[in-house]
Amino acid sequence: MKILFAAACAVLMIGLNARGEENMKNVLKEIPYADGQMGRRQLVDEKHLLVMQVALKPGQQVPQHNANSNVHLLIVEGQVVATLDGKDTVAVKGDILPVAFKTLMSVRNASKENASFLIIKTPNPSEMAP
Repeated sequence: MKILFAAACAVLMIGLNARGEENMKNVLKEIPYADGQMGRRQLVDEKHLLVMQVALKPGQQVPQHNANSNVHLLIVEGQVVATLDGKDTVAVKGDILPVAFKTLMSVRNASKENASFLIIKTPNPSEMAP
């Protein structure tokens, strides 16, 4: 629980773009949308925490894969359909969706609007035992 609290605090700090802080990032600005494929950017890469932002235009998706850490998806904009172990879950702006380690997953934007979400991984997958 302490790690999740620390991760949530880190995510909030990322979005706070304080004046004069070069390292601050704002997850609501310069969202990495891309044509033809999902857009993404890495926000935090530390031993116990990896945070990435994914941006999906309508029809785009994150390919199916197994979660390589304990994951939480935090929807920043729009809505997505997360398929976890074959079951679809619709997640909308403000929702946080837990994904267990090794869960077979994919995420797609089935709507007509752009969608963006944060991927919060604790610990960093580089720290997970093989």
